[in-house]
Amino acid sequence: MELETTRLRLDALQPADAPVLFGYRADPEVWRYQNWRPGSLAEVERFIRNQSTFTAPVIGQWLQRAIRLRDDGALVGDLAFWLSGDGLAEFGITIAPEHQGKGFAREAAQALLGGLFGRMDVHRVHASVDPRNAPSMGLMRSLGLRQEAHFRESLRHRGEWVDDAIFAMLAREWRETAAKNAVMPASR
Repeated sequence: MELETTRLRLDALQPADAPVLFGYRADPEVWRYQNWRPGSLAEVERFIRNQSTFTAPVIGQWLQRAIRLRDDGALVGDLAFWLSGDGLAEFGITIAPEHQGKGFAREAAQALLGGLFGRMDVHRVHASVDPRNAPSMGLMRSLGLRQEAHFRESLRHRGEWVDDAIFAMLAREWRETAAKNAVMPASR
């Protein structure tokens, strides 16, 4: 699944992306809340090769997509999503530190939600967020996802018990929000 926004293109990771992907994914401030912390450039290269075998989303498999600047193709982050066989999806997003705070995560996630709810006819999308990650908590709320749960010390992550906040949105909620935004007059 390839998607475009005003500023971004979401597409397949390429072998040439490996050094940049490794650079930000190995950053302690980035992997602190992530499940995947690559140990080497070779590991990232293998990961990209494995992802290249997916030409379309596969039920039960995480699909990782590059988040690129539309103008020059520079890699600014990545996102992943997972589909169940019964209309459910989960997603996660990572933006390189030097590109954070520019609205790229929100723009990419909005495009992904549009693709999942629009093109793929998904019924429900959710995301799991470490509540200590304030920017991600804010992102989920800004996207219109509802916080459905806050599980106390429910995950063992990097040797410690951590909380897990679950955010979700239904297809009908996405359609309502999209319709409301489409008819709202432009602000002056």
